[in-house]
Amino acid sequence: MNSNNPILLVEDDKVDIMTMKRALKEIHVNNLMHVSSNGEEALEFLRDPGQKRPCIILLDLNMPKMNGIEFLKIAKNDDELRKIPVVVLTTSKQDQDKVDSFCLGVAGYMVKPVDYQQFVEVVRTINLYWSLSELP
Repeated sequence: MNSNNPILLVEDDKVDIMTMKRALKEIHVNNLMHVSSNGEEALEFLRDPGQKRPCIILLDLNMPKMNGIEFLKIAKNDDELRKIPVVVLTTSKQDQDKVDSFCLGVAGYMVKPVDYQQFVEVVRTINLYWSLSELP
């Protein structure tokens, strides 16, 4: 991710968190990564004036307390937060989740591959795209 800002990973599964950390290290992404285990924690982090704005939010949908869709409804209605690109990275293949996510302004929707090398390629693709993309 072409910035010194952190990556916000909104994910409750510890294995998926470790997998993401490993994949980012493997493709030489050196951004700090902040992890929130649900949408409520993510909003607290994003609204904390002492925290740097993330360059991207990688969002799971299936989480306790506040799921990804609920998070998007709030974040994308906030004038400051809506500018942060969000990529959904989830196990959900439900068409309604895809439709809801895009209607709420996500930049991308990707299903987490089970195979680690395929997962690394998904993360590499996200990194390449957001490294080339011009942000406001």
